[in-house]
Amino acid sequence: MAGTVGLLTSGGDCPGLNAAIRAVGKAAQDHFGIQVVGFLNGFRGLVHNQTRELYGSVLSGILTYGGTILGTSRDKPHRMTIGGKTRNMIDACVENYKRHHLDALVCIGGGGTLKNALRLKEAGLNIITLPKTIDNDVVATDVSFGFDTAMGIATEAIDRLHSTAMSHGRIIVVEVMGHRAGWLALGAGLAGGADVILIPEIPYDAEKTAQAILTRSRAGRQFSIVAVAEGAMSVDQAKTVCELAAAKQKADSKSEKDKATERLNEFHRRHVNHTVELTENLERITGLESRLTILGHLQRGGMPSAADRVLATRLGTACAELLNEGRYGVMVAVKGDSTEPVSLEKVAGKKNFVPPDHPLIQSARLVGTSFGD
Repeated sequence: MAGTVGLLTSGGDCPGLNAAIRAVGKAAQDHFGIQVVGFLNGFRGLVHNQTRELYGSVLSGILTYGGTILGTSRDKPHRMTIGGKTRNMIDACVENYKRHHLDALVCIGGGGTLKNALRLKEAGLNIITLPKTIDNDVVATDVSFGFDTAMGIATEAIDRLHSTAMSHGRIIVVEVMGHRAGWLALGAGLAGGADVILIPEIPYDAEKTAQAILTRSRAGRQFSIVAVAEGAMSVDQAKTVCELAAAKQKADSKSEKDKATERLNEFHRRHVNHTVELTENLERITGLESRLTILGHLQRGGMPSAADRVLATRLGTACAELLNEGRYGVMVAVKGDSTEPVSLEKVAGKKNFVPPDHPLIQSARLVGTSFGD
């Protein structure tokens, strides 16, 4: 049984983080007698030994709060900028872990956090992680907390944009978060009745997308809503990414691999504004006035939904039980109505993508939604 554990939140903020912190803290301390020390601002707080005690009064009332009372960052312990230089700070993490006489460290985060957590496990630390991300792209779990709230916010935005699109007879393109996985755009687009949904997993053709909109127009529907994930790509763009990735894979020397990596990174940097180009192309091809709305960080903020509060509490209390049992090196995953521990090696560095034949894709197609293909 653990006596003292550390806890941190890492990566992008999302609704439900405080609910998870509360659940781990209250269950661990009140039921299992395990003390909990919070580290501030993700792995940076672990490196710099910045802590906050997570006793009862600190945890009281935070269930409904958005964000995280511990703060967060995207710092990677093996490659952290300190004094203007990039350094490997794994040893500092280990030192502060031992300084607090921790029996385990709980890391709450998404894909990047999982990889960093595995590095700390390999350095000899006892680690448990909880899956959070609005993108819902963590593997081996049915769902990640934060997703339901973000989908609700994006759906409400699409609902509100319908009236403007209808009043002005416009195409309105709504950019939703999701760099590599399209779960958020798919869910919100389906719930909000989007006429076109574009996701990273299904490369789109701008001409076919425009034709789907024109078909609606000829049938007397003078407006269209296009929900597009920020990582969605045209067929040509997806081909370019595949070629750049293949070149990186085939590179023989470190210098060649670095150059290939930079070319791939440069493509992704330029791709950030792709929805502007898409909106302009749709207006040019269809002749219909088009407008772009980028939801951005709005989707990550605010009060968590009831579903996310329940989910974060389930995961947090399950984590406390694993701490009490001394089971480490795992992520707490959701499986149906239960939870189960999954080894970090099985989840770190992997993504949960939308399968092209997923039932939600099929449902969307059956109600007339176009995916630009």
